[in-house]
Amino acid sequence: MTNTPIQTSEQRNAAFHARMAREKTPFVRRAWDKVATKIGGKHRGRRLIALAVAAGVPAVAAEQQWEMLQPSGPEIQMAETAPAMPFEQAGHSFPGSAFYYLEDAPRMPVGTAQRGLALFDISGTGGGKAAELAAELAAKLAFAKKAGPAARAFNIYGGGLDKARALQCMTSAVYYEAASEANAGQRAVAQVVLNRVAHPSYPNSVCGVVFQGSERRTGCQFSFTCDGSLNRKPGAGAWSRAQSIAQRALAGSVFDAVGLATHYHTVWIYPYWAPSLDHIGTIGAHRFYRWKGLAGKPAAFRSKYAGKEPAAAPNKRSAGAAAKSVSADPIDLARTYEEARLKALTQAEQSASARAQTPAPAYSAEIQKRGGDALYSGQNLPGSGTVKPEYANSGRWIAEPN
Repeated sequence: MTNTPIQTSEQRNAAFHARMAREKTPFVRRAWDKVATKIGGKHRGRRLIALAVAAGVPAVAAEQQWEMLQPSGPEIQMAETAPAMPFEQAGHSFPGSAFYYLEDAPRMPVGTAQRGLALFDISGTGGGKAAELAAELAAKLAFAKKAGPAARAFNIYGGGLDKARALQCMTSAVYYEAASEANAGQRAVAQVVLNRVAHPSYPNSVCGVVFQGSERRTGCQFSFTCDGSLNRKPGAGAWSRAQSIAQRALAGSVFDAVGLATHYHTVWIYPYWAPSLDHIGTIGAHRFYRWKGLAGKPAAFRSKYAGKEPAAAPNKRSAGAAAKSVSADPIDLARTYEEARLKALTQAEQSASARAQTPAPAYSAEIQKRGGDALYSGQNLPGSGTVKPEYANSGRWIAEPN
């Protein structure tokens, strides 16, 4: 018994291919050459046939191979439960519908917004950006009759530190006063801050308005500046949203829904001063008011922005700080403004009347003999077309040239 040497897998494959090459029949080779020759030459035909086979194999095997590429398991469930986009649903597709539904800030006509009041409440709890826009537009429609004239666009200027402080203070006001509100509610709070900056009854800086009265334990203009709310660390997402609203307001955006409102309070309280002011309307959880009389007129909102911002923090408390603080009562502020305004108007009228009643100056006897006040009235000035005789021929030829 002879021992057969053990072959490796490479040796067995090489032996197999050699045997198949030897056993290939002449008939198969002649048939192959015959077909290739008819197509267009021996070698060229072979190449074409090989190309056709290579192209045909994937087409034949396509149905089986696509089954293997499909996802399985959780991926299939996610694909089945994913809601179709509006433009993918029957009856909602039209030319350009994809751009319409995917637009970042769709513009809703007034009629659509009015019909949408039943779907979206004023706080924008309908969900999504469409709800935010519908709530904001609904607020403007509801306030249109009572808000009155819109405020002027705010123009911020100053150094980088001042702008950073203004943004910090405005963001704090929007966040701590209306973090849970829709965009319309947050923009309304920011507009009230800017309206106060423009009114002489309040500081002429953003931080000055926000932290006014914070040196007192009670009576601060914005409660979060003196009730310990600043000790809470703000949420990153809500703070970023409030900062975006603040940047928009400081960049000159005017929320005309609240007009020249300078006061607001939550719907859960009713302060004593509410009946003394004009109620404009309610956005979310806040009711907004403007002053009556001269204090609420557009002419009153003409204070120039200081351009210098104090520290973006509550004012330091001291023993005499509360005593030195100016009254924050809105009724007192309105009365003080109107008294100062009326006093200024009275002084202006008296000054004009005094100038009109000023007697003519007393002249000496010689001046009186020459005509008195008539000498200085400008009645004897020469006419604009009068020329002295000696200058009448100025610019003319002495003799005409030949």
